[in-house]
Amino acid sequence: MEIKITTNQILKGLQVLSWIIFIGLCVEAGGIIVNTIITSFINPHGMRNFWDREGYLSSVYKFDQGYFMVITLVMIIVAVLKAIMFYLIVKLFIDKKLSISRPFSLELKHFILMQAFLVLGIGFFAHLGYKFTIWLTEKGVGVANLHSLNMDGADVWFFMAVVLFIIVQVVNKGIEVQQENDLTI
Repeated sequence: MEIKITTNQILKGLQVLSWIIFIGLCVEAGGIIVNTIITSFINPHGMRNFWDREGYLSSVYKFDQGYFMVITLVMIIVAVLKAIMFYLIVKLFIDKKLSISRPFSLELKHFILMQAFLVLGIGFFAHLGYKFTIWLTEKGVGVANLHSLNMDGADVWFFMAVVLFIIVQVVNKGIEVQQENDLTI
């Protein structure tokens, strides 16, 4: 018995997966924002609500509240950029801007370009947070788990941005060829 999976089935599966990831990223971003507000303005003991198992953010908060705000701001920016990235993916599926019959379109080019800039921003802020956290570690604040703070892997985000910028150029060339073909017919 042979199982055939069509392109539409794959796209439906990716749409469901995109929704799940988008909701998870929204929960993560919202959790960081709410916990930062509660810890900074309402209850400093709300620090234990962060997903920081090692207590690094607690030690930063005790060391200097300004440094704590910088780290959490970078965490918020990275989380929100990731959520926006998947929002655009979900929106692409909802708006049905993908056309299998005409794969190269200005909407697709714009979508990939926006993704490339978002990924570049994630890489930039993740790298900024990484460097800041390392600097704080050298000051003796404590050793951070960069993975739990979402400040690791900036090099992967930069690599992905370059790949997306290359894909934008390929799509751009595809649009040109597609328009030339439309003119010759």
